[in-house]
Amino acid sequence: MTNNKLEIFLNKKSNKQKIIVIYWPTWSWKTKISIEVAKELSSEIISTDSRQIFRYLDIWTGKIKEEEKEEIIHHMIDIIEPNQSYSVWEYSEKTKEIINQIISKWKIPILVWWTGLYIDSLIYDFKIPKVNADGELRKSLEKEAEEFWKEFVYNKLVDLDPEYAKTLHPNNLRYVIRWLEIKILTWKSKLDFREEKTLKYDTFFINPYNWNRGELYTNINKRIDKMFEEWLIEEVNWLVKMWYKKNDFGLKSIWYKEVIDYLEWNITLEDCIELVKKNNRNYAKRQITWFRNYEK
Repeated sequence: MTNNKLEIFLNKKSNKQKIIVIYWPTWSWKTKISIEVAKELSSEIISTDSRQIFRYLDIWTGKIKEEEKEEIIHHMIDIIEPNQSYSVWEYSEKTKEIINQIISKWKIPILVWWTGLYIDSLIYDFKIPKVNADGELRKSLEKEAEEFWKEFVYNKLVDLDPEYAKTLHPNNLRYVIRWLEIKILTWKSKLDFREEKTLKYDTFFINPYNWNRGELYTNINKRIDKMFEEWLIEEVNWLVKMWYKKNDFGLKSIWYKEVIDYLEWNITLEDCIELVKKNNRNYAKRQITWFRNYEK
C-alpha cells in the first residue's frame, strides 16, 4: 500500500508522536485500506465508530468480521451492551490510553471509521466537558422526542446552539440530547470546548473517497441491500425481542428505527429499505461536510 506521501510521512522527523487517520464517508473502502496499512506497518487499529462499540450490533454497523481482521489487533469494538451509554469523554479517555500503549510498542496507531466527533476528540486539542448526566432532563427530552418526534428536540438545539446543530443529523437523538443537556447545564456550546484546532500528533490523513458522489451512493445502496440479505431484520428482531428495549442507547442509533418500524408493522419492507438507503445517503452528506476540515 506504500505510496510516496506515506513514505515521506514515515521518514519525516517530528517532535510529535505519529498517528494515522483513515476517514471519509460510510461505505468508502476504509476497512480494506486500514488492514493493508496495519499489515505494512505491523501496527494496530482503533475503531472511531460510535456504534461499533456496542456488542451484537454487527450487520447493521458493518462491523468487521474476525476473518477480515487478518490477525490485526482491533480496539474499541464490542466494549459495551446496547443498553449502556458511553460518552465522548469516556471514549476519548479510554482510547488515549490505548494510543499511548501502542506508541510505547514503537508502533503508529491507526484510527479508522467514521464518527468525526470521536476522531476530533483524539487528534485535536479538544476539551471534552465532564458533565454528569441529568436523568430527569434526559427523560423529559426523550419523552418529547416520542410524543412530538425527533425534529422537535433537534429544533431546540438549533435554537440554543445553531452552529453545532448543523453538524448533527436530526435523527441522531442520542447526541442531540447529550449536547442539549450540556448546553442547558453549562450554557456553553460544544464548540466552546474546542481550542484552536491544533493537531496533538504528527498526523497522516488517508482518504479513500474518490469524490464521485454517484458512485458512493451506488455503493451505499448495494451495501444496504446486502445487509438485508445477511439477516439484518433477524438481528434487530433478536435484539429487541430477546434482550433489549427499542429505546436503549444502541438501538436508538440512526437507521435502527426504520427496521423496528417495519417489525412493528408501521411501514412496509420496501419502504423500510428505501428509508434506510435515503438516510444513509443523507448521513454520508453530513460526513463529507465534517471531514472536509481534514482536507485543509
